[in-house]
Amino acid sequence: MKSGVGLVFCVLVTRRAKLLFHFSVLYLFQTAFPERKHVIAFWLSLPLEFRVLLVGAFGILGGALANHIVYAFAYYNQRNISPWGAPPENAPPRQWSDKIPVVGWLGLRRESSLHGNGFWIRPLLIELGTAVSLMLLFRFETMSGGLLPASLQVPLVIGQFEIAATHVFFAHAILCVLMIAATFIDFDEKIIPDVITIPGTLIALVMASWSTMIYMPTMLPVGGFPQGYLPTTFDSPWFQTPNEWLVTSKGLWLGLAIWSFWCFALLDRRWSTMVWRRRGLTRALRHFFNGVFHYGFWKVLAVIWVLGLFGIYWVNGLGGAHWHGLFTALVGLAVGGGIIWSIRILAALALNKEAMGFGDVTLMAMIGAFIGWQGAAMAFFLSPFAAIAIVLVRFILTRDHYTPFGPYLCAGALMTILYWDRFYNGYLAFNLFTIGEMLLAICAVMLVLMGVMLFVWRLIQTALYRERAE
Repeated sequence: MKSGVGLVFCVLVTRRAKLLFHFSVLYLFQTAFPERKHVIAFWLSLPLEFRVLLVGAFGILGGALANHIVYAFAYYNQRNISPWGAPPENAPPRQWSDKIPVVGWLGLRRESSLHGNGFWIRPLLIELGTAVSLMLLFRFETMSGGLLPASLQVPLVIGQFEIAATHVFFAHAILCVLMIAATFIDFDEKIIPDVITIPGTLIALVMASWSTMIYMPTMLPVGGFPQGYLPTTFDSPWFQTPNEWLVTSKGLWLGLAIWSFWCFALLDRRWSTMVWRRRGLTRALRHFFNGVFHYGFWKVLAVIWVLGLFGIYWVNGLGGAHWHGLFTALVGLAVGGGIIWSIRILAALALNKEAMGFGDVTLMAMIGAFIGWQGAAMAFFLSPFAAIAIVLVRFILTRDHYTPFGPYLCAGALMTILYWDRFYNGYLAFNLFTIGEMLLAICAVMLVLMGVMLFVWRLIQTALYRERAE
């Protein structure tokens, strides 16, 4: 009973039963996790208007952080635009007011001769837009019950759901700030730096270790009239009890393996098939390890890896919702990153060229850690629909027809959040529930078919170019 405390919200038939049940679940939530209770209770004790203002302030600061990342970590198109960085040469002295979000960009207009007319408009809009977007997301998730089915969007249920919705919102708010930074630096640089995805993934793992309630709801019964919900953890929508991944050492070993593989994937790996073919496996391996240890970043990753191993082992010892949440984030990391990595490898083999950057892999791994493997899969399949709008708007504004894949993934993740109940509870959860153990086999077959289709497309392109050349 204690291991399932705070996980089930049933909506019973009679109004009196509903009241009794909702207040009992609220009590169980608050007594099960006393540390979290004080934080959330303090937040909910604040006046609603003040909470909205705090969310807006967080959005402005988050937008300012995103702007700083975009300009400070630019590689190809470095410009000293950020007021938090070093000013460019021949620039007038900067003032303390330049560092004030939104307002500071109005003062920095005096540097237009150095950066171009209107350079300050985009960063100003990013900071304002982030604030407005997070306030709207706060209203959608915590005040309107937007993650719930329409039949449950009534004041009583929304009020009961507010505790869980608050956890979900804070996770999504952080994710949105990270995705904004990743989107605009990918627009500018065609890369997504690790300075965004590595800290973001670590934040997701820590938050998941604190509570499974950062994940959006799976309505129960799956495919039927909603009568309750569980957080969409790694075992959704099946929710087998007891779950061997939580009560045996299998989950611990898998979690350690996922963490180790993620740290290894972040290394500066430079495998050369050409060196292998021409000079042998020994020279290829030597070339590979020279690339891994040439830069000092491997030392940072080694420290992160060792600390992560101890952290995972410690949270596993805590058990309960803590291990359930962390394992969910690790599985989401593996599936989210694994989808893009598998497609990247197959597409490169089929097209004989790099199809997407590795930054897309780490970005999707971060998204999967925040919203679970189910959300990551949905975000990937929704990203092409978001791409249509992004490419059209970008072409109109910049006349650039090329748009990197990272913004598509971020837009797909946002669509997943906003249409969670319609897409997941209304469609995907039931299909996953019925597919069951066939899911992995179906995914493997789809990947193979995709590789075959890309290979055929490569042959068609080669034949067309040959005909034109003749």
